[in-house]
Amino acid sequence: MKTIRIFLLLTWCCLPLQVAMSQILSPEVQTGIGDYLTAFSRKEISVGKIKIDSAHVEGKTLLLFANMNCSYIPFREDNVKEIYKEVGALLPQEYANHKLQIITDKHPIEQLIPLQRGAAAKASRGKQESPLVTRLSVPYSPKYGLQNRHIALWQSHGYYYEPKLTRWEWQRARVFQTVEDLYTQSFVLPYLMPMLENAGANVLIPRERDTQTTEIIIDNDGCRNNSYYTEKTGDKRWYTGSESGFAHLRNQYINFENPFREGSYRAIETIKKGQESYAEWVPDVPDGGRYAVYVSYKTVANSTTDALYTVYHKGGVSQFSINQQMGSGTWIYLGHFTFDKGKSDANKIVLSNKSSRAGRIVTADAIKVGGGYGNIARRIAEDGIATENIKSSDVVTPVEAKQLPEVDYPYETSGYPRFTEAARYWMQWAGIPDSVYSESKGKNDYTDDYKSRGIWVNYLAGGSAVNPDEGGLNIPIDMAFAFHSDAGTTLNDSIIGTLGIFFTNAYDGVYANGTSRYAARDLTDLIQSYIVNDIRALYEPNWTRRGMWNQSYYEARVPRVPTMLLELLSHQNFADMRYGIDPRFRFTVSRSIYKGMLRFVCSQYGQEYIVQPLPVDHMSLHFTNENEIELTWQPVDDPLEPTAKANKYIVYTRIGDGSFDNGVVVNSNVYRAVQSPGLIYSYKVTALNDGGESFPSEILSAARAFNEKGTALIINGFDRISAPADFVSDGLAGFADAIDHGVPYINDISYIGSMKEFRRSIPWMDDDASGFGDSYSNYETMVIAGNIFDYPAVHGASMLKAGYSFVSCSNEAVEKKTVNLNDYKLADLILGKQRQTKIGRGGVMPLEFKTFNKEMQEAITAYCQSGGHIFVSGSFVGSDLWDNPETTQEDKDFATNTLKYKWRVNQAATTGKVKSVASPYKEFAGNYSYYNELNPDGYIVEAPDGIVPAGENAFTIFRYSENNISAGIAYKGTYKTCVLGFPFEAIRTTNEKDALMKGILTFFDEK
Repeated sequence: MKTIRIFLLLTWCCLPLQVAMSQILSPEVQTGIGDYLTAFSRKEISVGKIKIDSAHVEGKTLLLFANMNCSYIPFREDNVKEIYKEVGALLPQEYANHKLQIITDKHPIEQLIPLQRGAAAKASRGKQESPLVTRLSVPYSPKYGLQNRHIALWQSHGYYYEPKLTRWEWQRARVFQTVEDLYTQSFVLPYLMPMLENAGANVLIPRERDTQTTEIIIDNDGCRNNSYYTEKTGDKRWYTGSESGFAHLRNQYINFENPFREGSYRAIETIKKGQESYAEWVPDVPDGGRYAVYVSYKTVANSTTDALYTVYHKGGVSQFSINQQMGSGTWIYLGHFTFDKGKSDANKIVLSNKSSRAGRIVTADAIKVGGGYGNIARRIAEDGIATENIKSSDVVTPVEAKQLPEVDYPYETSGYPRFTEAARYWMQWAGIPDSVYSESKGKNDYTDDYKSRGIWVNYLAGGSAVNPDEGGLNIPIDMAFAFHSDAGTTLNDSIIGTLGIFFTNAYDGVYANGTSRYAARDLTDLIQSYIVNDIRALYEPNWTRRGMWNQSYYEARVPRVPTMLLELLSHQNFADMRYGIDPRFRFTVSRSIYKGMLRFVCSQYGQEYIVQPLPVDHMSLHFTNENEIELTWQPVDDPLEPTAKANKYIVYTRIGDGSFDNGVVVNSNVYRAVQSPGLIYSYKVTALNDGGESFPSEILSAARAFNEKGTALIINGFDRISAPADFVSDGLAGFADAIDHGVPYINDISYIGSMKEFRRSIPWMDDDASGFGDSYSNYETMVIAGNIFDYPAVHGASMLKAGYSFVSCSNEAVEKKTVNLNDYKLADLILGKQRQTKIGRGGVMPLEFKTFNKEMQEAITAYCQSGGHIFVSGSFVGSDLWDNPETTQEDKDFATNTLKYKWRVNQAATTGKVKSVASPYKEFAGNYSYYNELNPDGYIVEAPDGIVPAGENAFTIFRYSENNISAGIAYKGTYKTCVLGFPFEAIRTTNEKDALMKGILTFFDEK
């Protein structure tokens, strides 16, 4: 009976309108129902008119067939119940006893409630295998997270070669200080992927994930640098494999050259007991820093499932187990690590033949350290033919060919960092077959790029339980995700908002393992719902939810696993981008996507889910005795997610100029450790639960000086992250980063240059003339430094050299009185670029990041009145209290009467230079420079404050060199203050910082 009913539903759905329409319901009733559904839907989504196309009676059931607009509603049990109740009330009395069923997109609306298919999906996934990569040194295993799951995702487009113009270019326009090819990376790389990995997932992407522009290849077939590969023989001997492997034979690759088919690999039999054999890769690192490490190997008959790799780095040793029965002949990511300059046993990667099972085969091939620059060289195809670019959604337009002039076009690499390039080029460098990355056979890189991503998913999964009938890398991909931003503009500051796309009408409506393709609708609904609901709750109540399109976009149609294509917002619309380039928004949206993925994947396995916690705050670090410290913190509840509660924590430690270790799990929010004198110890904390690990806290530091002169408290008051300043006026609008560039989280990989076209009326003409929002491109290959939340160590290093011990805390710890300032004779308040900041259009949520809130003012005032000395530095120490919409007289009185300064002017200087001037306080001397331009090393100070002394015994001690505006003051009375209008940590050199800090501490120490 059920089969007959489904047949009838499909038959009615497919009938022409004039045939399917009946006189069961009058046109007035059908219109009324459509009007109700339209009004109901528009409470939640932006949608066209919903219509009842037809009605049909089947026995005692009344079937109403609604158009596709109805399917955009995010159906849940409560709103489905409400819809049926209200629609039932609109029906004629003769149908009062009929069961009502509303059908849209070929399904009753109750069947479009997400996660109704979990049991069936679970049954089709086959036996659970060892995952591709297991992180053995991670001290937790997320029981209700994404442990052992595999997710494929990609971040839109990328720099590509356009043969019709014989140049490399972006696939989208430069607009609002970014370009979509980079913009979506600013969500995926710093936020989304770490969240998924912290939940235990293996995340695979078809673009370079390391923004480091140095790349080092170490291979058994030889190295094109001073790195080396070596082997150590135990009970078993290494031998050369019988198939091809990787070799690095050239600096650039053309046509379809594949480095993974040009060399050899090494192999050995595994042992369970006895003397191990090793392969070692030792990179010659040109500059110390943070690098991604990728391994490669060959899958052979009887490959091991637990190849043991060990990475030696500045933070210690990290181990990984690799299932070599999957992932053959490509780059497999292990993680990011900090390496010292040069080559040594402290910087290396080691592979052992020890295994849980003897007699299997482990293989060894090249290792890649760092991201590097693109090395795929392109020109027009050999026959001189290029094809026209067609859209991903276009499945009917014939491909038009264009014959280009007969010119000897040279092969050209992009000259850009590899992370900026499109997926098609990464795939070639990563050994993916050219049948995957170049369907056009080299004639059109644009279409090859978007097509390659979906085909790549199937290649990854080929041979596994989720895609058993295709060849590939045998990785059981659980889901795929395409992250895009959309086009389109509005002139009235309205939000274009978030669109989700999936496609069901392919491969007979099922995925390769038999799961219904409507699983992708569930995935789309969950992710879109989390995004929109979280944005509305935290930032913008009027954020627009667009449709859930069941349409044939290539990236949604081709993958043989559940896939969503997200259009987060319009990168061409100023109202969207006022939120879109804010790091807070990026974190929230990425967390929303992670939550949607988590719920979806867990449902496929019939598994409970728990969301990883938010980062901790209210941190404090102090000495309990001569050499023991105590670190405390507080967990942060997530108002949007009840499962995201911490039950344990991980404390990571860094000693001196080393790197953080692998961490230790603690059960409470208190941690004690012993420190050796003369060394700076730094700590960061993550929150932990059965769903995974949070993002890290800020970093606190402490050190005990030899023969200390005193102990200072460093207060980290710089926790701001934000978008740049913006403005709206008659006919003009835009971002004004010369006034305030904003503050990236750690760094910014998507900024391309300042906005240059502010006239709203100027339309887009082509990607070289983007119209309103058009932006410069002078920074599009640079990673821009932001707030690294690690400044107590910077200030403390100079204090330690001056003979002072120090401890540190967060500003919240002072404001909530968990730290008593009176325990310290000296205090150093780091304010960086702290200032009161809106998000988006402003006026919806309270301003954040005030330099001195009421609690901080009270604490500092009491401290100074008790004789405490305080040093304060920051770009907006004056303007935040005088020149903002919410300033008060109490703010000004605090600065004037307690800290003894007044604000004179914002944007006081541009050259980044200050000089000491004559004053009664001779301890202050010398000339100093700070970062005044965007750079990869330290955040920009584009708008330092001019401040002047207030009251007796307060004097100017520094002036900006270019104009003699007062840049810093000092006061001596019953207590002492030193306040600078530029941040101490932004000073360029260590010697300059040490000299300035020594002068400040000497001033405080003078009787």
